[in-house]
Amino acid sequence: MDIDLPPGLTSRPLVPGDLDAVFVVFSEAELADTGKPGIEVEDIEGDWARTNFDLSSQSVGVFEGERLVGTAEVADGRRADAAVLPSHQGRGIGSWLARWSEEQAKRDGGTLVGQSRFGGSPGETLLRGRGYETLWTSWVLELSPEKEVAEQPLPRGYSIRGLVPGQDDHIAYQVVEDAFNEWPNRNPQTFDDWSVRLLRRRGFEPWQMRLAIDHSNEVVGVAALLIDSAGQAYIDQLAVRGDQRGLGLARALMADAFRLGREKSAVRFGLSTDSRTGALGLYEKVGMHVTQTWHHLAKQI
Repeated sequence: MDIDLPPGLTSRPLVPGDLDAVFVVFSEAELADTGKPGIEVEDIEGDWARTNFDLSSQSVGVFEGERLVGTAEVADGRRADAAVLPSHQGRGIGSWLARWSEEQAKRDGGTLVGQSRFGGSPGETLLRGRGYETLWTSWVLELSPEKEVAEQPLPRGYSIRGLVPGQDDHIAYQVVEDAFNEWPNRNPQTFDDWSVRLLRRRGFEPWQMRLAIDHSNEVVGVAALLIDSAGQAYIDQLAVRGDQRGLGLARALMADAFRLGREKSAVRFGLSTDSRTGALGLYEKVGMHVTQTWHHLAKQI
């Protein structure tokens, strides 16, 4: 597809040595869209380490000389991520990457391809112009530094503790996977792909995986806490087993995770949710407020 790129630009698949440059492109693009980049280099590392992702065939970089100015990847013939340096937007690179993503998804057997874009961003405008429509809306919420999360009582006989490596790994994964698989338009995730983003993430420690335990000593809820380079404690995943909902376990897990984050000197607290979960009101009730709105846009291919 190089012939369709503007003059002076070339493309090739990404290689592991491009990691830092890819991080720069995504973080600068997100900063331009939202005013506050949230991506960490460990997020990209985890995505590249997935067993179902092949960097050499499912990624592309657009270069001006030796400098990476745009990039995209597609996993499972379904989920795409793409970004262009703000200084190089408006040159047709984003359109080229969108077309590459669609063709890559087709090659991998996909029938629906999509990616999440910040509401009102140039990327959203571009995709909507290509016929993409909203499948779901996501919100990033934050708890202001001056606010405390009120302690949330647990039902009698329940407790919260950290993960015991080798004992709880697969159990925690199954609670999360079962809960998330209730969502429409979601591809199931293997244990290896789940663990590489959390348990095997650089710097992740067992205490960051918070487990709700019932009176039978079974794991019935999970909250995975990440602390980013800006000092924000961020709940990456929050799930409660279907038959244990309505007891306040999600609120208790969230309060517990943020309390530990504060003990580790986190200064801000956040999480994200989307319209498939129906949980937005829960987080607003404990004092969180929406700071960003994203749309997952998709089209049939």
